[in-house]
Amino acid sequence: MNDRPERIVVVGQIARDLVVVVDETPEAHKAVPVRRRREMLGGKGANQAVGLAQLGVPVALVGVIGEDAVADALCSQARRDGIDVSGVIRRSGASTGLIIDIVDSDGEWRYLEDLPDEVLLSENDIRAAGAVLAQASWVCVQLQQPIQAVRTAVDIARDAGARVILDGVPADGGRELLEACFALRADAHEAELLAGAPIDSVDAALRLARRLIEDGLSVVALAIDPFGNVVVWEGGHLVLPLVDTPVVDTTGAGDAFVAGFTAALARGDSVSGAARLATAAAAATVGHPGGRPDLSQAVLDWYLRLLDES
Repeated sequence: MNDRPERIVVVGQIARDLVVVVDETPEAHKAVPVRRRREMLGGKGANQAVGLAQLGVPVALVGVIGEDAVADALCSQARRDGIDVSGVIRRSGASTGLIIDIVDSDGEWRYLEDLPDEVLLSENDIRAAGAVLAQASWVCVQLQQPIQAVRTAVDIARDAGARVILDGVPADGGRELLEACFALRADAHEAELLAGAPIDSVDAALRLARRLIEDGLSVVALAIDPFGNVVVWEGGHLVLPLVDTPVVDTTGAGDAFVAGFTAALARGDSVSGAARLATAAAAATVGHPGGRPDLSQAVLDWYLRLLDES
């Protein structure tokens, strides 16, 4: 690594998020009132970038939006959030992505997504943002983008000396891609795809994570239902239970985890310390509808105390 400031670049999805909270989802030909409505900058990439900015980390975002009024509003919000948007691509003729998050009274969500190919990153888009990636010490890359764009982003970041945190797993297992990354974050479904079998215990998660460490990753963080988060690194591991807190909407919990984890590692925290902060960040995000985080220090301190009591 070089001596540049710890700057993070997030490569991923940008969209307009429309969140509606209802008592129950309607049957066909029925209507229900909306109890709460939120509209915001969203998508996994933007959510992570917002969380990182809230944690005081210099952060840039690489993603695709359209050339419409929605795109103007999202870029303006990102700038107000303290995010560098010089790597955001404005796609001529494309409509900015839309995600509708319908949340019921049980905290169950259902998504309606309008994310056409035009608002996904291409290999050429990544190369166009190469100067932004080259300034990063850490790069977070999400697997919701076409695999060739992901591979190109990882290659450019690695060649520039950055450490890459991969959010998600490639459908084909992608061993070479994983070997090029510093850390992997996978949810419960993705962990089972990697294992090729159900992950029904902490021991099974530990075995999978240790195999991935042997294959070249430095850190592996797996979300394992219903146990919580299993974080493994060479010579150590930590099992963190879910924080006992009311859940309104789990949307964005994984994004907040990645933001907290990356921010802590970038400032030099231990892996165990980064895992604790990430778990607190995720817990802080499930208490409100929508994936946009709210990671003030006071909020994080509160959830860290709850985690210690778990």
